[in-house]
Amino acid sequence: MPALHVWSYPLSEVHRNCTPGHPESPARWTRLEKKLRAADLVTVWHRSAPAAVAVVERAHAPGYVAALRRHLPPSGCRPLDEDTGLSPQSLDAALHACGGVVEAVEQAASGRLQRAFCLHRPPGHHAEPARPMGFCLINHVAVAALHAVEALGVERVAIVDFDVHHGNGTEVMVAGHAGIRFWSSFQHPFYPYSGVPPLAENCVGLPLAAGSDGEAFRSVWAPVLADMMRWSPQLILVSAGFDAHVRDPLGSLALTQEDFAWMGMQLAEVADRAGAPLVSALEGGYDLDALCESVEAYLRAQL
Repeated sequence: MPALHVWSYPLSEVHRNCTPGHPESPARWTRLEKKLRAADLVTVWHRSAPAAVAVVERAHAPGYVAALRRHLPPSGCRPLDEDTGLSPQSLDAALHACGGVVEAVEQAASGRLQRAFCLHRPPGHHAEPARPMGFCLINHVAVAALHAVEALGVERVAIVDFDVHHGNGTEVMVAGHAGIRFWSSFQHPFYPYSGVPPLAENCVGLPLAAGSDGEAFRSVWAPVLADMMRWSPQLILVSAGFDAHVRDPLGSLALTQEDFAWMGMQLAEVADRAGAPLVSALEGGYDLDALCESVEAYLRAQL
């Protein structure tokens, strides 16, 4: 059974959005970390270090991190848009989140691990090169993918995103990149109203109508996973969002923890047959019980 490595950092608990009762809350991190520490899943826990600005700006625009820092409030919260805000330690939390994914990828590329899960907030896949949005400040998975190709010598990186929302920021950052392929399922039409049509040939969108259940989810992913296996990736990065769960308050898909377990098992099979490590990073998931059940099922199925 492969060892599961998990990256986490307590600053995930201190980032605050501005709206009272905001669904992207610190409880997402505290509940899920408690759940995973009590489960018989994790072999090694890692404390995330912050990503270097130069690494972050492989994907983000030059000066982006400095611009975020200038917007940090001395106290309270400063809104950046209608659903994304900054509290005093938000940038530190985001840098540590990105750093955890980057370090996991570095260890994966060096052969030191086969399975990793990065347990952080805020999430990342909506953040665009010069724009935070959709609860996201830094695009952790896109940064790690570009770092793998440009600094670590990985020639083929597969990015999988099964969040209920399309990973618009990730697609913008990797579109047209010869060494990266991006596959994303998402409710459509739905925020952020992107992904159809895809931006480039290396990006594949898998739109799902509101109300789609596990059968529909599996039917769109099965041929894609077969195609991914034929491409033989050297690294698989996953934007693991669990807000497609039937109980999630922000989406209208109807998946269950069994569907996330199926996805975990399928990705593990592709990874094992390709000889590629599998690194997942937490994105959405806002019903806390459903989030904890789904993440445990997804990870357990990989082992």
